[in-house]
Amino acid sequence: MDLKLSGKTALVLASSSGLGKAIANELAREGANVMLTSRNKAKLEQAKKEIEVNAQGKVAYMISDLTDAKSIELLVENTRKTFGQINILVNNTGGPTGGSLEQLSDWDWQEAFNLTLLSYVRTIKAVLPDLKETNGRILNNASSSINQPVDGLILSNVFRMGILGLSKSLSQDLAKDGILVNTIGAGRIDTDRLVELDSKRAEREGKTVEEVKASVVDTIPLGRYGQPEEFAKIAAFLVSDVNTYITGQQLLVDGGMTKGY
Repeated sequence: MDLKLSGKTALVLASSSGLGKAIANELAREGANVMLTSRNKAKLEQAKKEIEVNAQGKVAYMISDLTDAKSIELLVENTRKTFGQINILVNNTGGPTGGSLEQLSDWDWQEAFNLTLLSYVRTIKAVLPDLKETNGRILNNASSSINQPVDGLILSNVFRMGILGLSKSLSQDLAKDGILVNTIGAGRIDTDRLVELDSKRAEREGKTVEEVKASVVDTIPLGRYGQPEEFAKIAAFLVSDVNTYITGQQLLVDGGMTKGY
C-alpha cells in the first residue's frame, strides 16, 4: 500500500535507537524526509547511515536534549530549514527510571515529567503552526501501561496516562485544523529498553534473563515478543495520508498481552 508519504517532512523524537529509530526507518522507506534526534551523536550518525540504505526520502539528524525547551525550539527550526514545513510529528522518549513510590525522589518525578510529558507538550507547541497549514499528523508514543500498569514502573505508568489525556484533548481541539492526533503504545517489543528491563527484573528476582523472558512470553497470546518493524508499520499508517478519519484513539501493539478494553 502506498502510504502517500513521499515528500512529507517528519520529525521523529528519540530516534537514534529503539522504537523511534524503527519508526523513522519506516517513514523514510515510504518516502518521507526524516529528521532524527537524540543526545548521542555517534548513535545518530549510525542510525542515519542504516536508515539511508533503504530510504526513499532524505535523512538528517540533530543532537537535541528533549528536557530543554530551547533545544526543542532549535530542533524544530532546523527541521524546517532542512526540509521545509513539517507534516508529521512523532513524539517519543526513552522510558523514565524504574522503582516504587518509596524508592523515588522528588527529583526523579520532576525529571520523568520533563522528559516523558513536558517534552511532548513543548514540541507540539513548536510544530503546531506548520501542522495547521499542512493538515498534519501527531503521533504520541506511550506504552501498554495506558491500558494496564506495568509493575515497578510507576513513573512511566503515571506520565504515559498524561500523554493519553494530552492526545485526547488535542484531538478535539485541533480537529478543526484537519490535524489528526493519536496515541500508540508498545507491549513487549524487542528493543534495548526491553533487554534492560528484563535484566533488572532477573537480578531483582534471582532469575536468568531467559527465565524472565519465558515467563513474560507465556502471558502474550501470540507467544513471542514483537519486533520494532511491526510496531513501526502501524505508526507509519497512523501518520500517513491514508489515515483520514482516525483521531483521538489509542492503539496498543502488544500481541494481545494486555487484558483491559
